[in-house]
Amino acid sequence: MDTLEQPDLTRYAALLPDTGEPGFGVYVHWPFCAAKCPYCDFNSHVRHQPVDQERFTAAFLKEMATVRQLSGPKTVTSIFLGGGTPSLMNPSTVSAILDGIAKHWHVPDSIEITMEANPSSVEAERFRGYRAAGVNRVSLGVQALNDRDLKFLGRLHDVADALKAIKLARDIFPRMSFDLIYARPNQTVDEWERELKEAISYAVDHLSLYQLTIEEGTPFYGLHKAGKLIVPDGDQSALLYEATQEITAREGLPAYEVSNHARPGAESRHNLTYWRYGDYAGIGPGAHGRLTRGSMKIATATERKPESWLDLVESDGHGILDQEQLGYEEQADELLLMGLRLKEGVDLARWQQLSGRDPDPKREEFLLEHGFIERIGNSRLRCTPSGMLILDSVVADLAC
Repeated sequence: MDTLEQPDLTRYAALLPDTGEPGFGVYVHWPFCAAKCPYCDFNSHVRHQPVDQERFTAAFLKEMATVRQLSGPKTVTSIFLGGGTPSLMNPSTVSAILDGIAKHWHVPDSIEITMEANPSSVEAERFRGYRAAGVNRVSLGVQALNDRDLKFLGRLHDVADALKAIKLARDIFPRMSFDLIYARPNQTVDEWERELKEAISYAVDHLSLYQLTIEEGTPFYGLHKAGKLIVPDGDQSALLYEATQEITAREGLPAYEVSNHARPGAESRHNLTYWRYGDYAGIGPGAHGRLTRGSMKIATATERKPESWLDLVESDGHGILDQEQLGYEEQADELLLMGLRLKEGVDLARWQQLSGRDPDPKREEFLLEHGFIERIGNSRLRCTPSGMLILDSVVADLAC
């Protein structure tokens, strides 16, 4: 396929630069999709009747007021409209939600405002409407660049739809990212390298590249358990991962997190808030939040089923089912779990302040000797490329 014209990369420089601080994000969950993908375990739902967007908008705004009471005054550093398929929302819905966030918190000009979109639901006028509402970054769920695998993944778009959506996004938004899933059945390293190089030729400044995982409760889980869906084994997955890191680094989109790659300066501000263990407000069905109150952090979670959430918000002002106060040790574990995903690693002083201790010397020495972690000066600790391959084990060792 022909590559698209190279974009003007100075366009994304107008957005506020990354300060290195965790920040405060607002996440809004739109739970509806046109179809449920067989690998997906996200809180997404298919409705065959039109969704009452005005009613849901009013509920989002009502829940925001409650969450604002929990968070106190904050300056927002990023907004993320996720799902589900937020690109099924009317532009007027998006505009009302963004206006609501600005009413409850301080929203500086030029912060990152991201919307997820599926290529099958992309229309030029809707994209222009989202841009006019304030969205300045779009994240497209492309997932594959061949029609056979798109069909296997249950996607409603084909490659032609994906390329059309990518071109529109590049033309309309200052920033654009898209997702691909690799480690698909029978996928070879050579095949993935060709597909990844093609993807990079279409990319502007960011790619999210995820290994296919088999999640319990999904159709793929049942097929896998029955032996009807075979994914690459650990060794093959490692080879695919290593090829991913090598190619993206060589092409100027190095990994800054396990699955995310960006030109320097174009990292996702919102996702950095999660991985740096910042605060974020979760609004909508099934949304999670982390809000600091004094010296403690509160974990919030809302009702997952959209209609039940809607009823709760209309009767009680919010759909929050759980408010858990996290102790220092729990916060330290979460900081480690999230921060070790990043190339920049974890701020050791912050971890020590929360945990009240230093890393276990014997465990740290073992991981250092085997090349799974490394110190960055005296202030930070991070996983090496080898450590990223066994990230869960590294986190478990250090957290003990």
